[in-house]
Amino acid sequence: MTKPRKDKPSKLEKGFRDSERNFRLLVQGVTDYAICMLDPEGHVINWNAGAERIKGYKAKQILGKHFSIFYTPEDREAGLPAKALATARKEKHFLTDGWRVRKDGSRFFASVVIDPIFEKRKLIGYAKITRDVTERQQALEDLNKSESQFRMLVGGVTDYALYMLTPTGVISNWNAGGQRIKGYLPSEIIGQNFSNFYTPADRAAGKPQRALEIAEETGHYEEEGWRVRKDGSFFWASVVIDPIRDDRGQLIGFAKITRDITERREAQQRLEEMQRQLAESQKMDALGQLTGGVAHDFNNLLMIIAGNLHRIKKELSSEAGLKALNAIDIASQRAASLTSQLLTFARRQSVNPQAIDVVKRVMSLREVLNSGLGSAVALEVDFADGVWPIVADPAEFETALVNLVVNARDAMPDGGAVTISAYNEAESGQVVVGVADTGVGIPDDVLAKVFEPFFTTKPIGKGTGLGLSQVHGFAHQAGGNVEISSQLGKGTTVRMRLPRAASDENQDSEGSSKSGSGTILLVEDNPEVADASTGLLEQLGYQVRWVSDAETALQEIERDGIDIVFSDIVMPGKMDGVNLARAIRKMKPDLPVLLTTGYSGSPKDLHIDFPVLKKPYLLQELSLELTKLTEG
Repeated sequence: MTKPRKDKPSKLEKGFRDSERNFRLLVQGVTDYAICMLDPEGHVINWNAGAERIKGYKAKQILGKHFSIFYTPEDREAGLPAKALATARKEKHFLTDGWRVRKDGSRFFASVVIDPIFEKRKLIGYAKITRDVTERQQALEDLNKSESQFRMLVGGVTDYALYMLTPTGVISNWNAGGQRIKGYLPSEIIGQNFSNFYTPADRAAGKPQRALEIAEETGHYEEEGWRVRKDGSFFWASVVIDPIRDDRGQLIGFAKITRDITERREAQQRLEEMQRQLAESQKMDALGQLTGGVAHDFNNLLMIIAGNLHRIKKELSSEAGLKALNAIDIASQRAASLTSQLLTFARRQSVNPQAIDVVKRVMSLREVLNSGLGSAVALEVDFADGVWPIVADPAEFETALVNLVVNARDAMPDGGAVTISAYNEAESGQVVVGVADTGVGIPDDVLAKVFEPFFTTKPIGKGTGLGLSQVHGFAHQAGGNVEISSQLGKGTTVRMRLPRAASDENQDSEGSSKSGSGTILLVEDNPEVADASTGLLEQLGYQVRWVSDAETALQEIERDGIDIVFSDIVMPGKMDGVNLARAIRKMKPDLPVLLTTGYSGSPKDLHIDFPVLKKPYLLQELSLELTKLTEG
């Protein structure tokens, strides 16, 4: 009896078995995913290499165990394993993320998929795939934490307004800096267009929209300008706008940063103003050095001319000759007046400050001023009651007043009125002397330059540009100041603030002149000036000894026979006139000393307690100073 022969498997069966084996090998070889089968109750019935690597169990250790072993105690207590199977069975799919537990008790964050397996509509188990996504979860948590911290940072910044705009400029968020700087609460401004922060003029000019267009086109927009707070007040802002795009490069909005830099701008403006004033001061000082030096040399020349004029007049008797000499005399005096203005501007004029009755002094000049104004201009005075006396050089005060009145006249080509006023300013303890006109006024760009020396708007030959600079120099030299205000078509007012005199100072002392006697030691390094000065001194009745330097002068004084020393201040050598005078005071305290100069600081500035006579001086001025010395 032969055994029945088994049929060989068909090619289809063999192919199916090979495919099934290959699939098992594939599943078993996967290490990045834990793939396992569960029975209908949730027990593990197979296990791959990935499950062993991820969860730490070998197949023999886990097969037959319930899959809830992978859940945390709190999830098991909440019944999550059973709910997962029920959802998979009902929905034909279950997907979740959550913490799972390895064999060693450590936790990992898992992405889990559970699918039910049916055979002939009967549930025979579940396919479960688990992936360890701890690193991804940690990165996500780090990202969320970073975003949260960034939001807190941006939201907490108070020095900058940081916020987002939609592509059309609508505000989509708001930080504490925006609230502090611009005054809006988030609920008041979110949803509004950012153009609310611009001035009406900027909005009308389309500036907000243009800013967004530039930011979108160039990738950045930055400017400084005025912005408006909720209360309507303005502030100077530094603004930056950057476009924000998605991964595809599409514009999704703008990031906008605004900072209030009003204080910085004001500080910069103050610095620029200080630098401008410093530059002006340096320019004025340089001009002062120039004019002072020129005036010094010029005054010495005038001294020679004036001194010799007196000699020639004494010798000349013809009427024509005397007339010519008088013309020269007048010209030299006018030149002396010009250098006086130069020196006053340079604040290097040797002045003789004394108490002046302002009202009395102005009234004594009224006739002269009236004649200078002409018939088309009326002169008016407006003096308050009890105007205090001032301390100033009388001649310089008169010159300043004349300069102001002449300027006022020239500002009224069609006529008008000039008003001289004076009143006390109790707060500053000064007397304000003003000169106002009803003329054409001065433009702002010109007004800033009127006190500069040599600046003039008059035609060539009609003005030196030194009138107002003399007023400026005089007022500051006297210890006061000067200001000017003007309106086009309405006139100009210049006010000099001058220091009040003490009540016990003698007012407007005029002095007296008479012939002298005795021997004067003349100390002068310029022979021509010395010769001219000698002629004047001899006309006054004095005998003169002349030396050219301070050292020789001290030797002459030791020989006795000197009644007065008359010395120039500026001399070559180690000792100038001031130091000579001090040396004489130590040697012979009772010997009178008179100093003269065409260029120096004022006696107050140089701490000189000796009388100083300005060059070029007239015969009567020299006589007056010498008389004061001998009678004082």
